[in-house]
Amino acid sequence: MPKMKTKSSAKKRFTVTGSGKIKRKHAFKSHILTKKSTKRKRNLTHAGLVDGSDMSNVKLQLCMK
Repeated sequence: MPKMKTKSSAKKRFTVTGSGKIKRKHAFKSHILTKKSTKRKRNLTHAGLVDGSDMSNVKLQLCMK
């Protein structure tokens, strides 16, 4: 049987923390920033964690299951 391959798009977007949680970046911060408020852009800067309902799908893409 062939090896399991990690999705390249997922390995570029997610990182696993030491406790096993998955870190992600916020969307909508790459371009067209003039119409967005300073507060909104600042809040999009900080990294977040993947929600529990999405965790199983992300782990499958990262071959963690």
